[in-house]
Amino acid sequence: SPQGRSKKRSRKHQRFMERRTLLEQKGLLSPRRCLDSHTPVAEVEARRTLVKTEGTTISHCRKVPKPKKVASSSLSPSASPDSIARHHSVLLSQGNGSSKGVQTSSLLPRPGKYVAIDCEMVGTGPQGRLSELARCSVVNYEGDVIYDKYVRPELPIVDYRTRWSGITKQHMKSAIPFKAAQAEILKILKDKIVVGHAIHNDFQALKYFHPKDKTRDTSRIPVLNQRAGLPSKASVSLKSLARHLLQKKIQVGNKGHSSVEDAQTAMELYRLVEVQWETELARSLPARPPSPVTDPTADSSQYMDDRYWPTDLMASSL
Repeated sequence: SPQGRSKKRSRKHQRFMERRTLLEQKGLLSPRRCLDSHTPVAEVEARRTLVKTEGTTISHCRKVPKPKKVASSSLSPSASPDSIARHHSVLLSQGNGSSKGVQTSSLLPRPGKYVAIDCEMVGTGPQGRLSELARCSVVNYEGDVIYDKYVRPELPIVDYRTRWSGITKQHMKSAIPFKAAQAEILKILKDKIVVGHAIHNDFQALKYFHPKDKTRDTSRIPVLNQRAGLPSKASVSLKSLARHLLQKKIQVGNKGHSSVEDAQTAMELYRLVEVQWETELARSLPARPPSPVTDPTADSSQYMDDRYWPTDLMASSL
């Protein structure tokens, strides 16, 4: 009967639709158009595109979940210091906390831009009162040693100051001349953010001045003193800060200081307050004026000189 045939057709159509849906889900069959008769042909073609999310193929007719927003690795140059600190914290939370897994903000230097330095000096000149470089150590952001050499002063050594410097006559046998060491060290420091404790003494021994905005002196960070429960403007030794904040004993015994250990400690202290300190510096340092744009064609008078003209033109004009 007609009624029985329509029931059969209905069941057959239902099974067909179930199989079609299954094939669509497996990506073996293009999905049906879910459009009305008024949809333009261009839109039909666009909506046929499939989007794969979490291993399942679905059509644009369904709602596709929006991807989660990931913090951008850069900030606007006009960003406030607070937003810089927040941005830096977000980036740290996305990584594993180590410098290798963190993409730092463009307003905060990358870890490769940081080094920490410490120098040991000996006495030269009248009564050994003149301090000259005898050892220099440089470490990177992670505290790995990238430079550590003994240096022979330009003047004869009068006082080795071994109790503090750890330098002996024996060390000078393998020492390199001051000028050679200076050239090597300054090459490392170029364009870097340099960390150190009472770092002006180290620069003085190197006979060098590093840009102030690229210098981080841990003896002049009020936030470090505050964390240690000490007066913010007090001049606190590296040894004392290390004991209070890092629970670390340095500069012990009578064999003198280790410039490697002191440089590593300065870097540890800096990293402890890096975000807060950089935020405060961003507030206090004046904005750099933009570099003047020079037009190389502005002054063409020099090109009237004979030496700038081709020789064949010169010959034909004579």
